[in-house]
Amino acid sequence: MSTTESATRRKDPARKERIARAAIAVVAERGIEKLTHRAVAAAADVPLGSTTYYFRTLDDLLAEALRHSAQDDVAELRAWAAAIDAGAELATALGDLVLRYLGPERTRTVVQHELYIAALHRPALAHVSTEWDAALVELFTFYTDPVTGRALSAVFCGLLLQGIVRESVPSRDEIETTFRRVLLPVGNR
Repeated sequence: MSTTESATRRKDPARKERIARAAIAVVAERGIEKLTHRAVAAAADVPLGSTTYYFRTLDDLLAEALRHSAQDDVAELRAWAAAIDAGAELATALGDLVLRYLGPERTRTVVQHELYIAALHRPALAHVSTEWDAALVELFTFYTDPVTGRALSAVFCGLLLQGIVRESVPSRDEIETTFRRVLLPVGNR
């Protein structure tokens, strides 16, 4: 590595993150199968060598992109949770959240699912997907118990996946009814 290249890298401490976030943008625009180091370098406005310096393989790059996507999502979910009115019904609040993810944030939701599902064929991504799942369960468990938290997480993820695949978004009533059913005490089901 030349002295100039080394000095430039020190002046750009956010380069690695910018590259990972550019990978998310490339996946949003082209899909995972068209992700290349070259496309990411162009999107991040960095030399091609920077992408391969920080991420030797595309799996390394995808893992970091997934990590950033998961961290962003968990931070946003925690902010959503903190903003829930104490008197609000959880099923209604969850319905609002699902409709936001399938409405104005649909593109981001599609990208997140593409990155998450990539773990099926890329074992290097599995641990990041698992960490994301655990954070979601932890968030929902805060409002319920561990079993119900896991069930809410599964329903939430299932509704999002179905919602991005279906031609029409599920209705608010359909979403809230599903969450209410999960939230019913065991004896009332």
